[in-house]
Amino acid sequence: MIFRQLLHTQPVVAASYIFGCGSKHVAAVCDPLEQIEPYLRISNETGMQIRYAIDTHVHADHISGGRKLAEATGAEYVLHKSANAQFPFHGVSENDELELGNVRIRVLYTPGHTPEHIALVVTDTTRGPEPWFVLSGHTLMVGDLGRTELASNAEEGARALFETIQKLKRLPDHIEVLPGAFSGSVCGRSLSGKPMSTIGFERRFNKAFQIDDRDEFVRYMLQDIPTPPTNAAAIRAINLGSREG
Repeated sequence: MIFRQLLHTQPVVAASYIFGCGSKHVAAVCDPLEQIEPYLRISNETGMQIRYAIDTHVHADHISGGRKLAEATGAEYVLHKSANAQFPFHGVSENDELELGNVRIRVLYTPGHTPEHIALVVTDTTRGPEPWFVLSGHTLMVGDLGRTELASNAEEGARALFETIQKLKRLPDHIEVLPGAFSGSVCGRSLSGKPMSTIGFERRFNKAFQIDDRDEFVRYMLQDIPTPPTNAAAIRAINLGSREG
């Protein structure tokens, strides 16, 4: 597998990813920012054609580069099927698989941060038959979980996120957690500046991830909610195609 994590601090604190199969020369990009040149450069340097441009959710803190990247490369733009987008896209559901040569992507439906959120469980079959890492978007991040009120009622989002977290807790401890944000992002509270972890480490040291009681979890998630991103609703509307950027 060829894998690159891109850490961004402008125009927003975020992480995006390009990864794929070097022998079959195909790749996917996860949560691309609006400026798509870095993904095109890596695609050219590695000789991998971008087959999928995937957004884990409809972002509210920045304009996605997903559609632009898909148009520039001929890739499919991927969102969860429930996204109310005003343009054609490849809608995926729980346990759908996307194939990249020797790399397999399994979709998990992980609502909470937003209603249409997904995570990507990735396996490199040349290394073994079991998953290696999860691209968790803004659900499970290093040190905390994603806020729940940007696209829904905060309590409803927290209850959905509780169910999502039970699903992520069923992943083995060795699975690497590669989130869509890190310290400095407005999408979480106690985020670490280290933009990677494991399910096992977060199980032991992530306070929100440790809570097993639903009502206690909801109360915790409703505390100390950060100031929302500027123009969050307008940015989501642009990313859904219902408003011009």
